[in-house]
Amino acid sequence: MSSKDAPPLPEPLRVPVADSHTHLDMQDATVEEGLARAAAVNVTTVIQVGCDVKGSRWAAETAAAHPSVYAAVALHPNEAPRIVHGDPDGWSRQGGREPGGKAALDEALAEIDRLAALDQVRGVGETGLDYFRTGPEGMAAQEESFRAHIEIAKRHGKALVIHDREAHADVLRVLADAGAPERTVFHCYSGDAEMARICADAGYFMSFAGNVTFKNAQPLRDALSVAPIELVLVETDAPFLTPAPYRGRPNAPYLIPVTLRAMAEVKGVDEDTLASAVNENTARAFDY
Repeated sequence: MSSKDAPPLPEPLRVPVADSHTHLDMQDATVEEGLARAAAVNVTTVIQVGCDVKGSRWAAETAAAHPSVYAAVALHPNEAPRIVHGDPDGWSRQGGREPGGKAALDEALAEIDRLAALDQVRGVGETGLDYFRTGPEGMAAQEESFRAHIEIAKRHGKALVIHDREAHADVLRVLADAGAPERTVFHCYSGDAEMARICADAGYFMSFAGNVTFKNAQPLRDALSVAPIELVLVETDAPFLTPAPYRGRPNAPYLIPVTLRAMAEVKGVDEDTLASAVNENTARAFDY
């Protein structure tokens, strides 16, 4: 995508807000450009999220270099089975890889554990379960990795950032069984209103992304409308999930105001009220 495809800067928010989940390393702009554009619309903090060892190291280094950035570190749910079983047929769409077995997974988790101890790292994630691309043989590796991340988050007192794709019941089961950390965030919340009530009862944060604006996303809007305002976060998951009307174009933290305004409408509150709540919630969730 060239920058000419990039959506225009929205009207700035009056109240500063945080992007609770972004991937600056996958975006066109430099980190400095991305943060400057975000700040121009009053998106003043971003959580940079790692998905593998290399990306998690990059997240930690970037957060150390920029006061407005905090990091989350993890092996993505699709990364764990790739480490253990390899990727001979390209199922993950991330290039081939030789199988490393349990020893390779343990080694990768040890590095995530080391990074999680750093002060600028405020989250362990994105971890969880993803049944969209992972076949049955990969599920055991995913769950083992998820449980290890829960322990890492608890050991270092960091937030747990959950990736849950087509795996709601199992994610909730593992959290209940292992004991969720004090602060748990469902990134890119994808459940329905019933699940939002379960999350609310457990005190889990629910972070909504640009897909809450999509035409076919009524179940997500229903979930947002029942989610307590003190547990709601906003994110881009950029460069993915660009909010309407820019769907299909590259996403970036500066587009948070588009999603936040749509969310305020669903919640029936004014944007300043929601922005204040979300900003406070994100600081509480990630302890900054």
